[in-house]
Amino acid sequence: MRATAEPGLEDLYREHALGLVRFALLLTGDRATAEDVVQDAFLGLHRRWDDLRDRDRVLAYLRTAVVNGTRSRYRRHLVARRLGSEPLALVESAEASVLAGEDRRTLLAAVDALPRRQREVLALKYFLDLSEQEVASILSISRGAVASTASRALTALARRLREES
Repeated sequence: MRATAEPGLEDLYREHALGLVRFALLLTGDRATAEDVVQDAFLGLHRRWDDLRDRDRVLAYLRTAVVNGTRSRYRRHLVARRLGSEPLALVESAEASVLAGEDRRTLLAAVDALPRRQREVLALKYFLDLSEQEVASILSISRGAVASTASRALTALARRLREES
């Protein structure tokens, strides 16, 4: 039995699950999908818990797993659309509806209109407050690519928000 490993994993879940769900929600636009992606990330971590050598990198592993999980869900969604399935309905949660004002909705719509990579960079850099090097590591791109992608994304957001007002 893995009694010694479980409390550490449970503590990680209690401390980081909600933030990871919020992060995944920015990437997916759907709360249920975001929760599923985070659950899958923690399940993957649980399966590998005894084999982990560097426990200090667990949060980075989870963040990478969330990004990869959202990408995988997005690819499946695209394949389903090509095959003629009904597109996934993006439904705002009641909590998000209550908390979100008109400005927030406008901003989220503008972020949602960005290309996937730009959304990922902005979410990691500004929502999770990670350094460019940490973002680069999670997305497997260079630090320069993070900087240029963030710059292009912010320019596109500013342009779109000016158009909306």
